[in-house]
Amino acid sequence: MPTLNAIGLEQDKAIELAEKLNVLLANYSLFYQNTRGFHWNIKGEKFFELHVKFEELYNDLLLKIDEIAERILTLGQTPAHNYSDYVQLASIQESAKQSDGMLAVRAILDSFQTVIVMQREVLQLASEAGDEGTNALMSDYIRTQEKMVWMYSAFLKS
Repeated sequence: MPTLNAIGLEQDKAIELAEKLNVLLANYSLFYQNTRGFHWNIKGEKFFELHVKFEELYNDLLLKIDEIAERILTLGQTPAHNYSDYVQLASIQESAKQSDGMLAVRAILDSFQTVIVMQREVLQLASEAGDEGTNALMSDYIRTQEKMVWMYSAFLKS
């Protein structure tokens, strides 16, 4: 008989899910810091528009970082919290200083692709574990981010 954690999930599945969420957390943390850098360093014709959009995005990413860390805690595990760990775990790389808005938007789109793919993997694991809480969180993120991908992509074609 499997051992259940405090929220009634099989302990081994909760651990596996938390490990995958820690990788997602690391990617969100680098995505967040890169976006803040874009916000700080953006220059040029689209400055006013992109400066605001990048701030909106990094504020949203910060909320998601907190939600993911709290979900890991809810699963009974410990969220990673050191940037050295994040750099090792993440697929998203630290960006160089970027002042070109179009290149920054391309980097944001690449980061969205990375986290959306990972969220689909977490969604699959959550479904297999019967973890509706993680499932709902990932579904909400994916739905919202797919729309953001469309909008940022439309911006690049302007």
